[in-house]
Amino acid sequence: MSALTSDSLKQIIQQRLNAELVQVEDMSGGCGQAFAVVIVSSLFQGKNKLARHRLVNSQLRDEIASIHAFTQKGYTPSEWTELGGKI
Repeated sequence: MSALTSDSLKQIIQQRLNAELVQVEDMSGGCGQAFAVVIVSSLFQGKNKLARHRLVNSQLRDEIASIHAFTQKGYTPSEWTELGGKI
């Protein structure tokens, strides 16, 4: 697997989690080893924080294994708009 970039990780998340919005921040200074992501997906509806993390982790198992750090925040579309976010 080639090194992950913010763009490639964003595309993977959008496809696998049917996400309406994905924000990816490379926290590693460009080496692609640490990412912080915000994911807005209807798949999170009815799931608590732990269940959302497990869903993301299961869908991104190989990608997460290839990097040093991965932090995530998951929201439903309605939660995101309540926080003032735009989709």
